[in-house]
Amino acid sequence: MEIAGPPAGIMVEYEQLKPTIEAYHRYRVGPGRCSSLLAQRVRATGSAVWTVLRGFDRPQVYRHFVRGCSIPGGAHEIQVGCLREVSVFSGLPASTSTELLDILDDEHRVFGFSIIGGEHRLRNYRSVTTVTEFLGEAGEICSVVLESYAVDVPEGNTEEDTRLFADTVVRLNLQKLASIAESMAAPPPPEK
Repeated sequence: MEIAGPPAGIMVEYEQLKPTIEAYHRYRVGPGRCSSLLAQRVRATGSAVWTVLRGFDRPQVYRHFVRGCSIPGGAHEIQVGCLREVSVFSGLPASTSTELLDILDDEHRVFGFSIIGGEHRLRNYRSVTTVTEFLGEAGEICSVVLESYAVDVPEGNTEEDTRLFADTVVRLNLQKLASIAESMAAPPPPEK
């Protein structure tokens, strides 16, 4: 995937994020596939964001439309190669999703998974999410979350339709992730 320019909202950080984009957010897509890269600025530390994001066994915490999740075999340690069975709220063109954990790098804050089965329209879906911490202009710590994906275009759909659908879901998830991380990072209210 060629990046035409910075994703919306990260003009200031784009130059610093280029190595991360090159390392984790590039896909080879041919006919019948599409990809995208989205960004979300979060007013929280990278560790606060990562705490929420890395919960492979708890996607419903920040992913809209996820009703529940189970880890087959009840794996106690989440590691690359783990599977999760996700149930989706009704009303979407999906009901279940079987997902494989591809990347879980705590040091570099990189998370990635592939959808390998289930009842949904996202065939051969692969996603990578990175968290990068920055010092803001006013000295505050903030983070930029980048999420990219590649997916097959379903028969009867266009690349634009597929990208619009997937981008909307990813954008909503990133906004919820930001909201949760910012709430966790907010100072407690003063005692009365």
